[in-house]
Amino acid sequence: MERTQQLKVILSFLTEIGLPYKLSNLGDDTFLPGLQHRQGRLEIDLNKLTYPGDILHEAGHYAVCEPTERHLLDGDIYKTGLQHSRPKQQMMGEEMAATAWSVAAAKYLGFSLDIVFHEAGYRGASESLITAFEHGGGIGHPLLNAYQMSCPDKGFPTMKMWIRTVSWNQ
Repeated sequence: MERTQQLKVILSFLTEIGLPYKLSNLGDDTFLPGLQHRQGRLEIDLNKLTYPGDILHEAGHYAVCEPTERHLLDGDIYKTGLQHSRPKQQMMGEEMAATAWSVAAAKYLGFSLDIVFHEAGYRGASESLITAFEHGGGIGHPLLNAYQMSCPDKGFPTMKMWIRTVSWNQ
């Protein structure tokens, strides 16, 4: 599938599930080319975006974030925003859950996993992650179950909801 079609499918999916995003013209000071977290919304510059699958991973952060804190996602979420108010293990758990969410989304949309795990990402571990997820392993999917987002009876990557509604406090 060509890039333009990939982007169309991904953006339609985000709209369908109600995940907040906005197409914008961004500067060069973004954490990933063409992507910026801004006050609880993912801003996307299609002209600067390098890898369409990066949208899925970053959207995953919104989808799995503690619902009462989603509006706080802003800037580089590991250097600003939520990092200062949350335990590091909770942030790392959500990073793993966002990764699993992006895999579930890619599979649901009919993409191969290299759309998410492209050659420039994941510190050279893309192939290992693809292999792990393709063989029933991978990281983060138990958290999707804990957040009541995945279908335990059908198994990962089947999702029953795309945006987390269950808080740890419930």
